[in-house]
Amino acid sequence: MPRLLIINPNTTEAMTRKVGDAARAMLPGVAITEATGRFGSAYIASRASYAIAGHVALDCLAAHGAGCDAVLLACFGDPGIEALREVSPVPVIGLIDATIAEAGQGGRRFAIVTGGARWKPMLEEMIRARGLESQLSAIRTVAPTGGDIARDPEGSLAILRDACRRSFEEDGAGAVILGGAGLIGIAHLLEADLGAPVICSVAAGLRAARQALTESRRAGEADILRVPVSGLSSALTALIDLRGHR
Repeated sequence: MPRLLIINPNTTEAMTRKVGDAARAMLPGVAITEATGRFGSAYIASRASYAIAGHVALDCLAAHGAGCDAVLLACFGDPGIEALREVSPVPVIGLIDATIAEAGQGGRRFAIVTGGARWKPMLEEMIRARGLESQLSAIRTVAPTGGDIARDPEGSLAILRDACRRSFEEDGAGAVILGGAGLIGIAHLLEADLGAPVICSVAAGLRAARQALTESRRAGEADILRVPVSGLSSALTALIDLRGHR
């Protein structure tokens, strides 16, 4: 049975369980292993917490990655994903890349709706780095953070619906990405209300993970440039420390 490791690079275990439950529903026949950050932020809403989350993601991979066939980084924005890909011998899927691939297929213009105002400039930079500015119609953030929305999804529904509607009607989006693991389970409700494509970032990530598991061939040892380190977890030290690998 293929095994998917889901990494939640924050410390909110309830969010990890939500993503894990969604994975088990969408990916029958796949063994799901969940990893929650053992340190860091309860949710990611700033550059500082984003930077910390990259370390958390590596720590989770080192502790739980043995034997997995693919990895899903379950955070919209993909903190630390290039570092994960550098040290992982199996495919690492990120939510933002998976969702943009769906939303922008065929050159379609897309908007992003997410919680937390500080995400807007960060996401703009990520889209620009991928050379997709011409397809991005808008990024709309709502006042509740992803953590707030996860705690009260029904209470956030109206404000998310309005942001999505404006993305279609005012920004010319052909599809809207509902970004963030905290917004899981909401996209299909908005899509039904608005009659236009609203894509859940977690669902898109799981679809990409399913494809990766179908195609996956273990690459053996990753090409890790090991250097002396200190102060890291024992598992992460074992993964990247030069000493002991001579």
